[in-house]
Amino acid sequence: MSGNLGCVIVAVDGSEESMNALTWALDNLRLQSPGHFVVLHVQSPPSIAAGLTPAAIPFGGPSDLEVPAFTAAIEAHLKRITEAILTHALAICSEKKVNVKTEVVVGDPKEKICEAVENLQADLLVIGSRAFGPLKRMFLGSVSNYCANHAQCPVIISKSKAAAS
Repeated sequence: MSGNLGCVIVAVDGSEESMNALTWALDNLRLQSPGHFVVLHVQSPPSIAAGLTPAAIPFGGPSDLEVPAFTAAIEAHLKRITEAILTHALAICSEKKVNVKTEVVVGDPKEKICEAVENLQADLLVIGSRAFGPLKRMFLGSVSNYCANHAQCPVIISKSKAAAS
């Protein structure tokens, strides 16, 4: 697939599906020079990663509950996860002769991916689909579905062969 693709964002979260989407994009998309791929990872905020949402705090305690050492440990853990995800993604990219940049943002993946599309003026977004069942999708929402409906560029949703059958 080719065209006037100057900036293609591939969202990765460490799942096999997102890495397959990256591989698909690298194998099938041709960028115009000096186009580039952006490997985008959305990291959870420390409070979400630790489960410190208002609903998780018993007896109506403060929702901004923070213990500095605990928060620092969570942030360090999230940083290690992000580095591992990007290292894996860049290893996949290294086999191809393409211009690749990385971008890390913190927040809700659905919103942050769409914001990145807008901020980077992406020509295309490629995202993997985890193929959640209807019940899980109802409670967790579908990042790929949200992005398909809200991103300000075309979106390719890459499904694994098992999910597609």
